[in-house]
Amino acid sequence: MPLNIVHDGNGFSRIILTEPTGSSAEVLLYGGQVVSWKNERREELLFMSSKAIWKPPKAIRGGIPVCFPQFGNLGSLEQHGFARNRLWSLDNDPSPLPPTNNQSSVDLILKSAEEDLKTWPRSFELRLRISLSAGKLTLIPRVRNMDSKAFSFTFALSNYLSVSDISEVRVEGLETLDYFDNLARRERFTEQADAITFDGEVNRVYLDTPTKIAMIDHEKKRTFVLRKDGMPDAVVWNPWDKKTKTVPDLGVEDYKTMLCVDSAAIETPIVLKPFEEWKGRQELSTVSSSYCSGQLDPRKVLHGFH
Repeated sequence: MPLNIVHDGNGFSRIILTEPTGSSAEVLLYGGQVVSWKNERREELLFMSSKAIWKPPKAIRGGIPVCFPQFGNLGSLEQHGFARNRLWSLDNDPSPLPPTNNQSSVDLILKSAEEDLKTWPRSFELRLRISLSAGKLTLIPRVRNMDSKAFSFTFALSNYLSVSDISEVRVEGLETLDYFDNLARRERFTEQADAITFDGEVNRVYLDTPTKIAMIDHEKKRTFVLRKDGMPDAVVWNPWDKKTKTVPDLGVEDYKTMLCVDSAAIETPIVLKPFEEWKGRQELSTVSSSYCSGQLDPRKVLHGFH
């Protein structure tokens, strides 16, 4: 199947993925970024800022930005690295991944460019496969070292999820874990609560997280389930009202309907020898929340819901 590529008024090339039950996703070549994921009822599942700047070289606030080769300001590069504001290409040779039905997946590639080699002098290929199936969006990032010496990097897929009301949302699966609190000079703490809830700004990197995390939206009776491999950390972020006012590309009310839960490799950078490849994977899905004493039905989410 040929890919459905449309060119919008902002000069962006969008790849539209669809699947038989009616869900869809939109991917930009700019940043290799997923900017929309709708379920079969055409409800948008990803958050996009009302003030997002759709103009290179700015990163686009919302969707699923790719943070590479640096997360945040943990290094000498621009915030979150350069992958999210570069133009990617279609990858016509996505070996060694098995080919898929083109209609519902796309393979993208970003290679080191001269401007990037000045600030990060390492030769690499960053590949990303984005696949859509009923109720599920899967991203498989891969980084290959094309250099003659080893290099290291940090990485994240920053998932901006659309929620009805952040103060009614809870995140389960990170209980008892250690985290770095970015609001307290990256001090290390241990999570004491039985679930993460929101009544103010939260900006934390949870360490050695499980392969599955659930984000429960009480009002929408919807639960996002994030499954991930190769990315041991998870970032949980909501800027709340004060911080939002200092972020130029966020609307003042936007924090109420967004939640960021990222798949990440931050605490321990990934080290690649020459021609070695790293592979990660994340799968976002939605299930309807069924409650029993304030908890999810554990058979559905905590024991391998398929």
